[in-house]
Amino acid sequence: MNPVAAAVAPEALKPESLTEVKAGPDSMRQRARAIGRAGGFASALESGALPRSAEISLSEALILGLLKQGVRTYFAIFGHGSTDIAEVLRIYDEEGATRTINCRNEVEMAHAATALRWTYGETPAVITSIGPGALQAMAGSLAAVSNGVGVYHIYGDETTFGEGYNMQQVPKPEQGIYGRMTAELGESYTLHTPQALREALRRGSCRVFHPYKAGPFYLMLPINTQPVVFKVNLAALPERPALPALVPASDAPFAEAARLIAASRRIAIRAGGGTRGHDAAIRRLAEAADAVVVLSPGALGVLADDDPRNMHVGGSKGTISGNYAMAHAELLIVVGSRGVCQADCSGIGYKSAKHVININGDIADALHYNHTTTLIGDIPEVVNLLAKRIEQEHGNAAVSTARQEWLRNCLARKKEWRAYCDARFAAPPISDEVWRRPALGQPAAIKVVADFAHRIAAVKYFDAGDVQANGFQVVADDRTGDTFTETGASYMGFAASALLAGAAAQQPRYAIAFCGDGSFMMNPQVLIDAVEHGVRGMIVIFDNRRMAAITGLQVAQYGAEFRTNDRVAVDYVALTSAVSGVKAVHGGWSADELKRALDQAHAHDGLSVVHVPVYAGNDPLGGLGAWGEWNVGNWCAAVQDEWLNQDL
Repeated sequence: MNPVAAAVAPEALKPESLTEVKAGPDSMRQRARAIGRAGGFASALESGALPRSAEISLSEALILGLLKQGVRTYFAIFGHGSTDIAEVLRIYDEEGATRTINCRNEVEMAHAATALRWTYGETPAVITSIGPGALQAMAGSLAAVSNGVGVYHIYGDETTFGEGYNMQQVPKPEQGIYGRMTAELGESYTLHTPQALREALRRGSCRVFHPYKAGPFYLMLPINTQPVVFKVNLAALPERPALPALVPASDAPFAEAARLIAASRRIAIRAGGGTRGHDAAIRRLAEAADAVVVLSPGALGVLADDDPRNMHVGGSKGTISGNYAMAHAELLIVVGSRGVCQADCSGIGYKSAKHVININGDIADALHYNHTTTLIGDIPEVVNLLAKRIEQEHGNAAVSTARQEWLRNCLARKKEWRAYCDARFAAPPISDEVWRRPALGQPAAIKVVADFAHRIAAVKYFDAGDVQANGFQVVADDRTGDTFTETGASYMGFAASALLAGAAAQQPRYAIAFCGDGSFMMNPQVLIDAVEHGVRGMIVIFDNRRMAAITGLQVAQYGAEFRTNDRVAVDYVALTSAVSGVKAVHGGWSADELKRALDQAHAHDGLSVVHVPVYAGNDPLGGLGAWGEWNVGNWCAAVQDEWLNQDL
């Protein structure tokens, strides 16, 4: 007997809870109604309103299984491969058990699902068919893969009947091609047999809810197995895993780490994306180790911007202070980082480091560098245990004096970085060849919008490209969770699509998408979907009429740009205003005009768009520059030669 159900008073159990219920529209609606009224699968099962077993279709069993794991939101584009599961969701939506958000682009809805889990912690599922739809959703899921965000992807797959080619399948006489493709990207399961659902959901839960290495799980749902009715023990469907926090069983690695920290005069902590939400723990470790902290773009806000130990972002783009700390630290403490090429300058950013302490839940990531003491386990638990150990040690006077000098030197670079940024934030509009008039530099424009977002407590989504690169140098957050910059896959179109997460969130925040003109045009369908589903938020289009990040790279490497711009003018205010319900305004040509435009757009009760023409060119006040190395283009030889001098 279900131990949860057994704990319920006998009088609360209804007789039908012990019977098998047959499939059919009426009984399906009864089950959906029971869950909707009870407020969830578990409550309905415990009260007896939902039967312990039933004869139901695979489509409904899947929806019930996902509900048991807390998945009630679906981003969907229904096609010929998903009509059966669509019918189940129609009834479950009507009874308040699920919420289905129909979309117009599969990449867009994959991004929206990623943003919902990433921003709000609510786990959704994505539904589409095989063919172009699945390929687009799969491509969009790269953002979830790269940033460790768990979501379900459900693709209506080719039939198992063997009648010949199915429309939209890969035209090749082989089985399971989509299942194999998705398995390469993450983890996948084909429900060739309905009875395999339990195993599929067990594996899916381990991937989607993994505490350290989450990611999308792909369910291939063949068209002809979806309506198959079979007997299901609903009480035995896998639950969302509740995993305990793990730490090293031995004290030896903590003792070794504490010894290294006690003897080191220049210590830098690299806060990776895995430190998000663990602000207090990282601050405690920085204080205990007398270290400075260098942020990854995904860790903005882990330390408050004005915290004296916060050296800002470091890496191939980086900052003056962040890259200084990276280059001169003799001991590196890496926390929750994959060691991405742009974060550690393709492996050569730590030129003075002799040893690494790496704290991570993933063994491979924890062993990314040589000369490493690993502390494998739950990040806040391990960090706090290490900090406690260090706090109990007696410091060395000579080491303490050296650390004070280290902090002074880092703070001097931080002051230099702030002055450098302030000059660009305060710069007047710069004469631009394309606009044929002065326009705001991109750092100045982003700063105005970022400050506005801070003032209204809005969440910020940054798109790929020059807006993203300048953005993580500009943002001055005091906590994690206010900025999401998709640097994992650097997926153009992510930011605007992410606004759709607000349509599904239980308690949505006002959100602002920071987009380049190119990134916005990747997924403009969000204009329609956002209005349809009542999103309140803002898209700010920083328009420089080019791929400025790549133009800058070309000029820096080869002295000339090539095919990264166009001559086509677009009136984004007119374009976006064509969608009813969207409020579009011109951002003007100065900081004051942009501030007024933001206020006007924010006053709109719905989706608004602000078009901001920005400068692109060689004027140094028009950008924030790059401060590290990167193994790309004609820099490769120099960067790879540096490995000859690196022991890490």
